[in-house]
Amino acid sequence: MYGEKPRVIAEIGCNHKGDFDIAKQMISVAKYFCDADVVKFQKRTNKELLTSEEYNTPHPNPDNSYGKTYGEHRERLEFTVGQHAKLKKYCQEIGIEYSTSVWDITSAKEIVTLHPKMIKIPSACNLNFEMLEYLCENFFGEIHCSVGMTTQDEEKKIIDFFVEKGREKDIVLYSCTSGYPVNFEDVCLLEINRLRETHGGIVKDIGFSGHHNGIAIDTVAYALGANYIERHFTLNRTWKGTDHAASLEPDGMRKLVRNLTATYNALHYKKQEILPVEEIQRKKLKHI
Repeated sequence: MYGEKPRVIAEIGCNHKGDFDIAKQMISVAKYFCDADVVKFQKRTNKELLTSEEYNTPHPNPDNSYGKTYGEHRERLEFTVGQHAKLKKYCQEIGIEYSTSVWDITSAKEIVTLHPKMIKIPSACNLNFEMLEYLCENFFGEIHCSVGMTTQDEEKKIIDFFVEKGREKDIVLYSCTSGYPVNFEDVCLLEINRLRETHGGIVKDIGFSGHHNGIAIDTVAYALGANYIERHFTLNRTWKGTDHAASLEPDGMRKLVRNLTATYNALHYKKQEILPVEEIQRKKLKHI
């Protein structure tokens, strides 16, 4: 629905570098400095996701690697479900919502035990119907789902699946282009219109997951009808890792929230033909 207050999701993902204290610090900064509504992490079972060859192959970009192999790199960035429980508790203590993307069915089962209000399906996993089925049958919060690198036929198959499971009104569907970072000409903001026109009457809401640089276009995404705005978040864009370059630092996230709030306050029709703020100017300047 147009005119709803936008919800800003600061996607920490694995930008915490595998350091639990940095993760808590990022939650605190997202809450108190940026005023974000939600922080989002990632949960992966790497030996389930990767073949033995992929797990034991060196990272394709050694400068971004936290281990000798890609598997070691991914494990270094992973938190246990117990650590996620502690992060969720900390979020509750300071008043910001916790969420996590799940990349495989084992991770989905683990995060469901924490009973968050929302779980995210990343674009890479939106055709894992075994995982989607598990969530539909065992998780009763919101299911947020990105449709980056997804054909429209695949998109329809996903929506039809949620309708068949009776969960479509718990689905928030995100317009997304899967790149890190994404050039502006590839963001394709009007896909938000298409998702709203095609699925808006079926799902709960529409969101926008942006991987572009800067904050110039996020308010447009909201004005087009994306009520959830998700951006990668980091404390330092020069840190080692592939997602930092497409992330916002604290001041960028703070300004994003500020701009979206201003747009929300402005995005409506006049309540009366001549507003009170106009009356003084009308009497002074408009001679009729």
